[in-house]
Amino acid sequence: MATLLHRLGRTAYRRWPLVLAAWLVALVAVVGAAGAFSKPMVDSFSIPGIPSEEAADLQAELFPGSTDAFDQATVNVVVRAPEGTTLRDPEVSAAVQALVAELQALPQLPEAAPTGGPVVTDPVAAADAQREQIVQGAVQAGGDRAAAEADAATVSPLSEDERYGLITFAFDVETPADVEPATRDAVLDALEDARADGLVAEANGSGMQDFAPPGATSELLGIAVALLVLVLTFGALVSAGLPILTAVIGVGLGLAGVTAATAFFELGTTTPILASMIGLAVGIDYALFILARYRSELERTDDREEAVGVAVGTAGSAVVFAGLTVIIALAALAVVRIPFLTAMGLAAAGTVLVAVLVALTLLPALLGALKSKAFGGVVRRYRPTREADGRVLNNGVRWARLVGRAPVAVVLLVVVGLGALAIPLKDLYLAFPTDSTAPTDTTLRQASELVEDGFGPGREAPYLLVVDARDVPAEERQAAFGAVAAWAAEADGVANAQVAGTNADPTAEPGTPAATPTGAQVLVTPDFGAEDPRATELLEELRDGEAAIEEETGTTVGVTGLTAITTDVSDRLDGALPVYLAVVIGLAFLLLMVVFRSLLVPLTATVGFLLSVLATLGATVAVFQEGAFGLLEGQPIVSFMPIFLIGVVFGLAMDYQVFLVTRVREAHVHGASPREAVVDGFRGSARVVAAAAVIMTSVFAAFMLQDQPIIKSMGFALAVAVVLDAFVVRMTLIPALMYLLGERAWWLPRWLDRLLPDVDVEGEKLQAHLAEERGQVERERELAEAR
Repeated sequence: MATLLHRLGRTAYRRWPLVLAAWLVALVAVVGAAGAFSKPMVDSFSIPGIPSEEAADLQAELFPGSTDAFDQATVNVVVRAPEGTTLRDPEVSAAVQALVAELQALPQLPEAAPTGGPVVTDPVAAADAQREQIVQGAVQAGGDRAAAEADAATVSPLSEDERYGLITFAFDVETPADVEPATRDAVLDALEDARADGLVAEANGSGMQDFAPPGATSELLGIAVALLVLVLTFGALVSAGLPILTAVIGVGLGLAGVTAATAFFELGTTTPILASMIGLAVGIDYALFILARYRSELERTDDREEAVGVAVGTAGSAVVFAGLTVIIALAALAVVRIPFLTAMGLAAAGTVLVAVLVALTLLPALLGALKSKAFGGVVRRYRPTREADGRVLNNGVRWARLVGRAPVAVVLLVVVGLGALAIPLKDLYLAFPTDSTAPTDTTLRQASELVEDGFGPGREAPYLLVVDARDVPAEERQAAFGAVAAWAAEADGVANAQVAGTNADPTAEPGTPAATPTGAQVLVTPDFGAEDPRATELLEELRDGEAAIEEETGTTVGVTGLTAITTDVSDRLDGALPVYLAVVIGLAFLLLMVVFRSLLVPLTATVGFLLSVLATLGATVAVFQEGAFGLLEGQPIVSFMPIFLIGVVFGLAMDYQVFLVTRVREAHVHGASPREAVVDGFRGSARVVAAAAVIMTSVFAAFMLQDQPIIKSMGFALAVAVVLDAFVVRMTLIPALMYLLGERAWWLPRWLDRLLPDVDVEGEKLQAHLAEERGQVERERELAEAR
């Protein structure tokens, strides 16, 4: 491996014009494909095969005109009359009518409602008409009038005190992502006009979601901090800019590839953000490691081409295996069979692969183009302190020796400290983001709060029971539908359950097949919102009782709706976590065995990762869920956070493990004692790893400035994970454990040693190859002189 990469580095340095041209062609081609063939990104959290999706398929079969819950671009405009008035008062009613007229003129609306009337209706008139229809239908069918009145009140667009009203409509688009920004702006303008007329007016719903990618402020802030750290590390402006330049090119190419992939796959709006977050961080780090090794090689030789070759052969080998661990961790998300999570993982893995290729080829080519100017723009001379034997004495050496004084105490302190941080994890509650968890200053959140105030929290979190009665005699079907609704109404936490519609044709002649329903939809309204833990308990209770009600009525019953779908997705994520951990840790453990030729070093790396990820999740729960320190309003952790965090953190943790411990192993292979090897490894890598960790932390932390709660929490968790894993685990716990293990750290059974391939990450074979080449050159020179 090291010898092959050595040749690659020298070739890229020597033939830099061709390499730069090749990268330019690749960038233009991928960006061109993205511009020509890309499609809008769509957020869809559905998973084929979960119970709620199967119920949705049954709904589509019984009700062919129904639309998938995630494809409806619905808008809920909530209005509230001033204190002391109702929406029926003449002045307030006039303001509502003006709002309705303005909304009716919105672009992207269908020409008419399914009933043939206007798409946007006055909530008062709609409530009166709806109540009359429900009550009369119930009375004509011999039902109870009081129960019908209660059913009408539950689904009424007018609150009980008549101060709150709901104006609900849907845009005529295939998916919410197709709603144009100008259309949403027109809705917001209408709300402003209504407020000027004295109403409180807000809007939410999938049709008001902004699917446009956020600006580049976060990336720019992270890059600025990274540039400052690199200037301090290299003391030169040109060399500080090289990792930034190569990382930006790599991320640009990766994101263009992700955008182009939308022509073939459905990708969510968070996919490119997370790909850029990971790609930018590792891109800077990988270039930093190779560039730092190149500078150290220049102290041994004046041959820049050879120095680049050695840097790519040694540090590049570590980059390859570090990149592989990240790619394994991200790509393995496909194992859990969750489409949107698979897309996120593969997009980020692809960007990391590009970052590795950039570091191995584009960076040496740029060094070839710059030659002696690679470390130009000097702002601080590198004059390290040296020990009596001439070796560098830096803070990495001082820290390694400090840890070595009391390794047992260090291990105990780290384990106890990280364990304490993990304590809040016991209260972890996972859910998907809703309008009720949006930032408090958004109309989405304010509309949700108005709905809760006027109609109760369950109004925005209904379940839908799909009832298939095709195997039930025609004359018994209505009774079966009523029995299912009555059964659902008895469940704990249900405020109301009613038959919301059947698939009978109301215009058909009585007794004909078209007039006889074969299916029904039962609307179940809970007492709580979708983010409440009781939502999961209610879904489980309904599912547990399905068999009994099906046997009693002869029907087939399924539960669907947005709340049910997102709850099922969360359950699938929880169930997939053990499988994912087994695959990722197993593959990475084998890879680290190959790299370090040891059983105990990969084991300590894995244990350290578990400690850091548990502590990170605990800190995230404390800050984002529990609202610790008052920094943020508490809300559930997004459901895919733990599994994605584990994948990313595992990959990054192994990055630092590889970069630090390969230098330790390199020293040990070249004759250093176990204790001296740890010190020497930190001498050559601790400074660079610390700089890389600070850079990665700043890149991730900058994403906390985003408005989207998912990205904000991801940025926080990843930043904390890097700090804990890099500084607490890799640079503190791991050296302490290696001091305690001594020579045993490198133990490997002989039979396993024979089976594992020798990839020469530490460059031992490369050094022998170079020595042989130098000897050959020297012999040829001596022969020439003798002639």
